[in-house]
Amino acid sequence: MKRKKKRKTNLLIKELSELNPLHFLFLTIAGVINAFGVTLFLFPVKLYDSGISGLSMLLDQVTPPALTLSVFLLVLNVPVFLFGLKKQGLVFTIYSLYAVSVYSLVSFLIMHVLPINLNFVSPLAGSDLLLCAVFGGLISGIGSGLTIRFGGAIDGIDILSVIFAKKIGISIGSFVMIFNTILYIICGIVVKSWILPLYSIVTYFIGSKTVDFIVEGFDRSMCAMIVTNKAPEISDALSENFKASGTIVNAIGGYTRDEKQIIYFIVNHFQISKLKTIVTDIDNKAFISLQDVSDIVKHST
Repeated sequence: MKRKKKRKTNLLIKELSELNPLHFLFLTIAGVINAFGVTLFLFPVKLYDSGISGLSMLLDQVTPPALTLSVFLLVLNVPVFLFGLKKQGLVFTIYSLYAVSVYSLVSFLIMHVLPINLNFVSPLAGSDLLLCAVFGGLISGIGSGLTIRFGGAIDGIDILSVIFAKKIGISIGSFVMIFNTILYIICGIVVKSWILPLYSIVTYFIGSKTVDFIVEGFDRSMCAMIVTNKAPEISDALSENFKASGTIVNAIGGYTRDEKQIIYFIVNHFQISKLKTIVTDIDNKAFISLQDVSDIVKHST
């Protein structure tokens, strides 16, 4: 029993040692940015963010004044992150709880402490719903993307989707979309208007695309799989031009049963055209397949 307890203690210490102070700095920035986008663009005109953040905004509007957006952000998100602790790990959970706490605190300061008028119109975009939807989604998306990039999540819907999506047989993206669709329908019923929920869909779309951009980058990588009979020549040419190495795999043609080789090579979007030119100049019968790569992990030896 003592040995097992000691092992758990050592594991806990090891996990805590992985916490990076620099990450907390960027998570603070992310929480501030997210609060800025939601409170100054979305909340004043009753547009809704996605996920639990959007649900918190709705509950703020239909409950007593003491139950604010900041309260619901903590009350709804904290149990979800703790629920996902075992699956996501201690470091991720700490980062996420910290980011949500910053988001909640800064939202409270903007809405209830700072001398900013948030009644009926955005202090920056007025009553223009499209501007509020676009910039609210863009700014909150930057905050959410930075949170993910630095090891956490700022909305519990991400955790719920990871835990429950596979159990009910749908993708993570579909789970989030279904949640938000139901949320916006409820919002439309509560506020007795479909204009605001429809504009909120614009916010959701722009926010999700911004998150993808922040997390994956503009020049995100692609995997090129090149089926050819001239793998050594093509591999040498690619290595010389891109200053990177690929991997050659032996293969057999499914129809002809001829021996072939596959080159596995990573490029970014800007390099695709050049790669095609290099390959076809050497082997104009080569087959090239391109796929997005969500992440690359390099281990130094």
